[in-house]
Amino acid sequence: MSSDLRFGPDDDIDHEGPVTPYRQLAAILTARIARGDWGPNRPIPSEQRLVQEYGLARSTVRRSIRLLVEEGTVFVVPQRGTFVSPR
Repeated sequence: MSSDLRFGPDDDIDHEGPVTPYRQLAAILTARIARGDWGPNRPIPSEQRLVQEYGLARSTVRRSIRLLVEEGTVFVVPQRGTFVSPR
């Protein structure tokens, strides 16, 4: 994640801001992982829960998760969920 994105674990999504919502969510999830909300090999909330919590479209949440997978922050287990990558 780019170091110029400074979102904290308790931030809300700014739909009118200069940073796209999917990048904002990815930064928030990264901050929550760093804070210890979810440890290595532990699941993060489901897509549906993130949709509800942050008021985003499911496609936006999926794009955020895809970004985190590409960065190696999380991994997806089909039919089980998305998990924090081991350190």
